[in-house]
Amino acid sequence: MPSTENYDVLVIGSGEAGKYLAWTMAGQGHRTAVVERKLIGGSCPNIACLPSKNIIHSAKVRSFTGRAAEFGIELESAATSMKGVQARKRAMVDSLRRLHLDRYRASGAELVMGQARFVGERTVDVESADGGERRISGERVFLNLGTHATVPDLPGLVAARPMTHVELLDLDRLPEHLIVLGGGYVGLELAQAMRRFGTRVTVIEAAPQLAGREDPDAAAAILELFRDEGITVHLRTRVRSVAGRSGRQVRLTTDGPHGQDIVEGTDLLVGVGRTPNTRGIGLERAGVQLTETGYIAVDERLATSAAGVWAMGDCAGSPQFTHAAFDDFRVVHDNLNGGSSTTRDRLVPYCMYTDPELARVGCNESEAARRGIRYRLLTLPMAAVLRTRTLSEPRGFMKMLIAADSDEILGFTVFGAEASELMAAVQTAMIGDVSYTALRGAIYAHPTAAEGLTYLLRNTPTAPAHSSDVSAA
Repeated sequence: MPSTENYDVLVIGSGEAGKYLAWTMAGQGHRTAVVERKLIGGSCPNIACLPSKNIIHSAKVRSFTGRAAEFGIELESAATSMKGVQARKRAMVDSLRRLHLDRYRASGAELVMGQARFVGERTVDVESADGGERRISGERVFLNLGTHATVPDLPGLVAARPMTHVELLDLDRLPEHLIVLGGGYVGLELAQAMRRFGTRVTVIEAAPQLAGREDPDAAAAILELFRDEGITVHLRTRVRSVAGRSGRQVRLTTDGPHGQDIVEGTDLLVGVGRTPNTRGIGLERAGVQLTETGYIAVDERLATSAAGVWAMGDCAGSPQFTHAAFDDFRVVHDNLNGGSSTTRDRLVPYCMYTDPELARVGCNESEAARRGIRYRLLTLPMAAVLRTRTLSEPRGFMKMLIAADSDEILGFTVFGAEASELMAAVQTAMIGDVSYTALRGAIYAHPTAAEGLTYLLRNTPTAPAHSSDVSAA
């Protein structure tokens, strides 16, 4: 067994929070090591956020070709080349990896490629791909372990070798008929993209609506969008068994509103949730406790049950977004430098990158109902925003929740063109405790999506004034 190498800072996992903590601490003069099993920079630049949005944008361009005449463009051919789509994505991923390696070199943090397993308090054995082994300890240890796609325990599912988002985002061919299990963010974004490339798509969701955490009106708008684009959606439908092999032929037995049915396709994508990467790495030897669902138990400062050990990002049960992981880094680093940051009452924005986007910050109506919050409501169809007319994208709506007894903005939801940028404007106002009446007096550039706030806020807030008037999703 090699002798123990001692570091000031040991980071397990190079995802968003881990890499920024490593780069920052090393830049401040702390001897820092980062152990990464495979993906330099974590899932976001390699197999998740950025690759998926790259593919989704290619699908949007492909959708424009089908509407070319609407924009006065004549096209002779607009066939999809998945090899071309993948080449664009891979070039982006390669450039991002190089950027990450440059940052490691510039910061002075040591990147150790291998699998880490705890052998004691703040000490790991790292086995590299070539069979080499190192024992590394840290005065302070930071866990940034991430999550992986959940594959539910259904008869025949594992044997069918379904795709997760990882395999789908690396697919060089176009499936004939893709079946998507799950109507959450991953399933919906990729279902629409593949449909726009030319694949026949069926979505199966066990819940009564798509995007289960969103309001029923938002879910209904997405359902209408999907049906308009030729995507088949089965709600309140559970898969009982799977037969066949994804990539060839699959046959799903389902129970739905009309009883038992058979859904057949050529390919299967599973997008039903995430599982934390906390098993099998010896966390119990490090004194790190887990929750009942397998996430690392942390306090509001992201400290674990073990002295000198913190957890950040998905594995700590934080909202599963890169921007939330970056804020975890901010909280931890601030506290290491004498601050008092916490994860309590964070204003975390949500955005689903369907086309159009669905973006939300703060309370939606469903959450207000669950929490018993009284509110007033402002609504506006996106067709009233003149920017959408210039884009020929009038689909959708925006709505704002206002406190029942003050002018405080409680939340904002928008489904429409450029929704994420429009949401950011409202989020900024909420961070600054700006009332909706003060926001109403702003001058927005014309024609922009943000200009829609002018028309939304000119309205008078209306019922429901009581949270009980809206049923939780």
